[in-house]
Amino acid sequence: MADAARARRLAVRIRQIVSATIEMQIKDPRLGMVTITDSRVTSDLREATLFYTVYGDAEAAADSAAALASATGVLRSTVGKQTGIKFVPTLTFVADAVPETARELDEALERARQADEELARARAGAAYAGDADPYRKPAVDTDDEDDDGDEHDDQDDDVLAEDHQGSVR
Repeated sequence: MADAARARRLAVRIRQIVSATIEMQIKDPRLGMVTITDSRVTSDLREATLFYTVYGDAEAAADSAAALASATGVLRSTVGKQTGIKFVPTLTFVADAVPETARELDEALERARQADEELARARAGAAYAGDADPYRKPAVDTDDEDDDGDEHDDQDDDVLAEDHQGSVR
């Protein structure tokens, strides 16, 4: 087994070689505007997966997929010649779903932005349904029964005395 760093370097090199070969040597009329976005090589260096995108509609993507499948042998022999490795990995092409996912995320962000704008417009002229301060405040005692500064009355003293006696028993 090869180390992960060698597999990454080989994946980058394969991506460069395949991109240049598609651009310069492959003359298939079905091949549209193909971009190799990523490549991955297994740790044993036996298989390489190349991710690609195609500019255009679904028909252009299907035509380009067929063209890449028919050009796999030429691309693999070119990779073998330019890398000089003992065993040339098999090439597998996979349509990359990143552009579709990015488009879906952009649409979701736009919907959220519009919902925020709508909420801001609704909030602009709105007022609170209740009081401005909905929290209860303690009642202010205006009675001045205890002029001597004692905070509790005689009834509270009786309750405290009963509690004290009950706990002593």
